[in-house]
Amino acid sequence: MKVDKGFYKRVAILTFPIVIQNVLDSAVNMADVLMLNQVGQSSISAVSLATQITSLFFWFLFGAGTGMTMMGSQYWGKGNIGAINRSLGIANKYTLFFSGLSALLCLICPTLLMRIYTPDPELIKMGALYLRLFAPGIIAWGLSYTFLAAVRSAGRVTICTITETITLILNVGLNAFFIFGLNMGAGGVAIATALARIIELLICIFISLRSPDIKLIPKYIFQTDRVLERDFKGMCFPAIANDFIWGLAFSMFSVILGHRSSDAVAANAIVTVVRNLGCVFSYGIAGATGIILGQLLGAGKVEQAIYESRILLLLATLAGAFGGLLIFLFTPLISAGANLTETAHDYLLFMLHVNAFYIMGTSINTPLIAGIFRAGGNSRFGLKVDTISMWCWAVPAGFIAAFVLKLDIKLVYLVLCTDEFVKMPTVFKYFFSNKWAKNITRDNLEE
Repeated sequence: MKVDKGFYKRVAILTFPIVIQNVLDSAVNMADVLMLNQVGQSSISAVSLATQITSLFFWFLFGAGTGMTMMGSQYWGKGNIGAINRSLGIANKYTLFFSGLSALLCLICPTLLMRIYTPDPELIKMGALYLRLFAPGIIAWGLSYTFLAAVRSAGRVTICTITETITLILNVGLNAFFIFGLNMGAGGVAIATALARIIELLICIFISLRSPDIKLIPKYIFQTDRVLERDFKGMCFPAIANDFIWGLAFSMFSVILGHRSSDAVAANAIVTVVRNLGCVFSYGIAGATGIILGQLLGAGKVEQAIYESRILLLLATLAGAFGGLLIFLFTPLISAGANLTETAHDYLLFMLHVNAFYIMGTSINTPLIAGIFRAGGNSRFGLKVDTISMWCWAVPAGFIAAFVLKLDIKLVYLVLCTDEFVKMPTVFKYFFSNKWAKNITRDNLEE
């Protein structure tokens, strides 16, 4: 069997805008770290911990977004635009509920949320301010994210990248104004991020008004399509649960580090940004994978989808190796530019070297679980395997290493970074079984 004509060109067209978006996203986070670095290590640590809380909502969004891509790409392959818009309405209904709940928690009990992550009074105070000021931006973030996921499912990744690029550049500019112009520190970062997300939603509304097909249609939020909603719950809810549980586990890693050492928190804040930059190519391929295979499966080309999935996995693996090499080569430069204590510098070097290898696991598992398997509508497998690898292994092992055995923080961090490799054999076995390759569309839906 051969790949479809223009396969590699299509992979590039879909991948590189996503890569650019991820690079810019990581660049904005790096810019935040660098600007806060001028304010002080406490500001970096506080914002890092506060964003661990808001990232829990992001993982809900990521699950809803990939769920939207699951249904959207297959119905786009089938040619049913009406089903995509009604699915978007269903996604927005649940997004509004969870974003409203998240915003409310950040407004009424930010101090309590921060105490989960650190006992340090200074970090709690600064982080609580960040959460309270960022809360209004959460709802706008949710609606724009699901809309862009629907647009992306049609293969229109360029307009999504342009929208997110404008948002991110605006975010950096506002951050600089509030941090240096108004001397607002962590609070300034929160206001800048909230304003950028609100403007992003306004751009999405403009795109929707000009779009010939995929649109934000408010009435679909309140209407009930029992067939589509049942499909959405069956496929998207496990994806949402999978990404939320995975994100919550990662958040627990910060809890463990935060209760052991503020120096480790500061080092990890920088490492997280660097790791995300190292994964941008494999994440881009993962995003392209969900769209390409989803459209093939929706069009009934199951064998072609299976064949092309092998090539996409190989490309993601090579991208991960390249990203790990970049982290290793740039470690001295990153360390030299960090304004940290001597202890935090030591942790930073160790964590960067670990992540040069760790991202290989991420670069293989993410395209499989969040790209290939979900392209066929299977999000339950990822939920099971991530729950076991994170909550039955990595998180308990990390707590035992940190608070029972009281191991050195470097060994604790090493234990936390074993999750990707624990689940890899099971993930590979399921991939090669081809059980994930299914057409999930329905023939009797209104177009």
